[in-house]
Amino acid sequence: MRVLLLGVLLLPSLAWAEAIFCESMIDVRRGRAVSNVLITVADGQIASVEPGAEPGDARTLEGLTCLPGLTDMHTHLTGEFGPDTYLKEFQVDAADIALESAVYAERTLLAGFTTVRDLGDSYNVSVALKRAIQSGLVDGPRIFTAAKSLATTGGHADPSNGMRADLQGDPGPKQGVINGVADARQAVRQRYKDGADLIKITATGGVLSVASSGQNAQFTEDEIAAIVDTARDYGFHVAAHAHGAEGMKRAIRAGVTTIEHGTYMDEEAIDLFKRFGAWYVPTIIAGKWVEEKSHIDGFFPDVVRPKAAAIGPKIQDTFARAYKAGVKIVFGTDSGVSAHGDNAWEFVYMVAAGMPPADAIRSATVSPAIVLGQEDRLGALEQGMVADIIAVPGNPLSDVGVLRDVRFVMKDGVIYKAPTPAAPSTKATKNTSTPNAAGWTPALSSRTMLRRTTAL
Repeated sequence: MRVLLLGVLLLPSLAWAEAIFCESMIDVRRGRAVSNVLITVADGQIASVEPGAEPGDARTLEGLTCLPGLTDMHTHLTGEFGPDTYLKEFQVDAADIALESAVYAERTLLAGFTTVRDLGDSYNVSVALKRAIQSGLVDGPRIFTAAKSLATTGGHADPSNGMRADLQGDPGPKQGVINGVADARQAVRQRYKDGADLIKITATGGVLSVASSGQNAQFTEDEIAAIVDTARDYGFHVAAHAHGAEGMKRAIRAGVTTIEHGTYMDEEAIDLFKRFGAWYVPTIIAGKWVEEKSHIDGFFPDVVRPKAAAIGPKIQDTFARAYKAGVKIVFGTDSGVSAHGDNAWEFVYMVAAGMPPADAIRSATVSPAIVLGQEDRLGALEQGMVADIIAVPGNPLSDVGVLRDVRFVMKDGVIYKAPTPAAPSTKATKNTSTPNAAGWTPALSSRTMLRRTTAL
């Protein structure tokens, strides 16, 4: 809950303003640190950015480096995976999911991720969560949501997979299951009706679905093309979950904007990425998480365990090849597989695989803004941009791991997290101490929740 601090009351006609003094700021476009930067915020936007300034009466972030709020382009805020997830699908209701989602949303925001793309949920909870955050009822990141993901019958996002016959029913386009071009168009239009911002398809099998294949192609190319064409009518882009090479290639040729996971990407697929300008969302942390859990007896169903053991370890190597080959990369974690709030571990894994810290940071700032069509609003600390500001100790350009220790979070000009009590303000402020700090471990949390999503 945000706290309204005492201060001078301004007339409604006057702009609210606050000054933030950063001892260091990352210029994400140029990949360099700038010293002594005064950022003035007015009405939720950055009014000015002054390098080499004096702090004056500004809120001083002593010993911290400022960056734009981060974006995670692959999350599932409606759940978090654990050993009893598959059973819980029959035990919890939409209300349970909504309440836990609010917790996960706040945890994500306080980890420095002020924007997320949510790629598949249960009961369209992410749509309601987005509205609640926008109205100020819930603290969380700015959400661009796909709502229910699209699958083919028996495919990775078919909600009836693994159920006994009398419970399966016959899900169709309204439930996100398609077979043929007409269904594909109807399913997109239903997502528009439901309040989605984009479309997510499962172009191949998945690791965590109760089905034998984790990589087979699951849409025909004409079905994907119908989805992409219809999505464009509504101003949507299309994200495609894809582990196997063939499904990946069909999706790229049909015009999807992003490929999620990309585990078995081959040279032909790399060529198509570059030719069609598609973006790659690696989700390395999710691969590491499922591989670790595959060694625990009983954690996954028998049909899931070998997929987790085989696919998980490959993602980081695929990322390294793709980056070296010049594929466009945008940051995404598949959080909800791994624990919400651990998102920044992905930076560590990206850099370990050969990506320079500056490029890794751009993949979570400038690049997502391009994919989302928000280049004039998000992704950089510049005049006219939305006032999404985070701060971390040290220099993330030399040690990207410091991004796991976010000490200050501002979103839309509202402070949700600050290192110390600050001077009175006329703006609602969320002032919390730093949880977990740099000691987070990415793979050991097992908080559970229903997951009729399409994670990994």
